[in-house]
Amino acid sequence: MPDIEITFLGTGTSHGIPVIACDCAVCTSPDPRDRRSRSSIYVRTPECAWVVDTGADFREQCLRARIHQLDAVVYTHAHTDHIMGFDDLRRFSESRGGIPVYASPDTMHHLRRVFTFAFNGENHYPGYVIPQPQEVTGPFFLGSTELVPLPVPHGRTLVNGYLFRRNGRPLVAYLSDCNGMPGPVLETIRGVDHLIIDALRHRPHPTHFTVTEALAVAKESGAAHTWLTHLCHDLPHAETEAALPPGVRIAHDGLRIQA
Repeated sequence: MPDIEITFLGTGTSHGIPVIACDCAVCTSPDPRDRRSRSSIYVRTPECAWVVDTGADFREQCLRARIHQLDAVVYTHAHTDHIMGFDDLRRFSESRGGIPVYASPDTMHHLRRVFTFAFNGENHYPGYVIPQPQEVTGPFFLGSTELVPLPVPHGRTLVNGYLFRRNGRPLVAYLSDCNGMPGPVLETIRGVDHLIIDALRHRPHPTHFTVTEALAVAKESGAAHTWLTHLCHDLPHAETEAALPPGVRIAHDGLRIQA
């Protein structure tokens, strides 16, 4: 298999698309690429596999992608659209007696608070989630892949994107939620093969990049390929993608890319 394969489990914002009680052109679109569940990716390498974030749609995403192997879960931050599928990790936890959970100290604090039943050690039944917490304070490895945390602003919150690097090569940078690009992070991802970046809509937003802002980062980073994600129902897939520059595309649920 390739060095790394990414499956987009979800590419939507917190509402998901279709949005409840919305009859707009995107929410009623017959194009399956306009159906967007909460943002998450599944990463597979020759040695292991992990997921980044477990939103409310995580169970359905796993069934759709036919995920049978999961060796770890990595979190960007603790907003509800990124963590509320946590309990569905129990299927993977029970098959291996626990599951490593990687998150920044702040995100881990909130995971412990929200999912006390899993972290307090009082539930010993094998069907429960048994998290093995691993606090992320710097780069770490899953198999032969180095995961480099990329702290970026998401409104008033600092969240982690991640760079996936193998043999020193920057293969994929995942930045699902951000509205700013610190200089050190830009330097870390410069020349990456695949940049996956937040591009909520065209109108400004206080916690997310617009399409124009995401394109500016993509150009400055020198990424060979850019994929826009965390999209709202303002952006019809076909129409929006047709207006993008070469090398930039819109991700959609179920899409697989390799590096």
